[in-house]
Amino acid sequence: MSNATQDVIFISNGAGPCVGIAGGMYQTIISGAQTGGSYAMIHMQVPPGGGPAPHAHPQMQESFYVLEGTVEFITEKGSQLAQKGDFIQIPLNGPVHCFKNKGNENARLLCTVLPAGLEAFFEQAGQPLVGGEPSPAPQMDEAAQQRLAALAKQYGQVLYPPDYFSKR
Repeated sequence: MSNATQDVIFISNGAGPCVGIAGGMYQTIISGAQTGGSYAMIHMQVPPGGGPAPHAHPQMQESFYVLEGTVEFITEKGSQLAQKGDFIQIPLNGPVHCFKNKGNENARLLCTVLPAGLEAFFEQAGQPLVGGEPSPAPQMDEAAQQRLAALAKQYGQVLYPPDYFSKR
């Protein structure tokens, strides 16, 4: 047994970087840099109708705990509504998935990823926010789409078109 001790990590409310992405606001609670890359946790505020396009991350597990709101999670097997207190687990090498806020107010989710890395993708892909409201989702012109695709590949993401599920 090792004599090495681990320090307890304490992070003050609002201390992590906050970015606007896809019209929402994502704040890193704890990053891979703080956990030796083992996991990261992100607080997501998703506006009504908002949420990411279909995507997958084969080398990462992702879980969501719904803090507020009603969110529809969609995979190739169908969709399910998740509400306050519900938990969703996307397994390692899991399916293509996305989610949409189906309510009239911001939905709030606590997202944990194992291993870390998704938070770094958000920080690079999003726009930094300081103590404010999320800005509208930026227009995705060809240059922005290419930049996002390159970042996604760098961070182990596979992106699909917004209409991916409706075409199946």
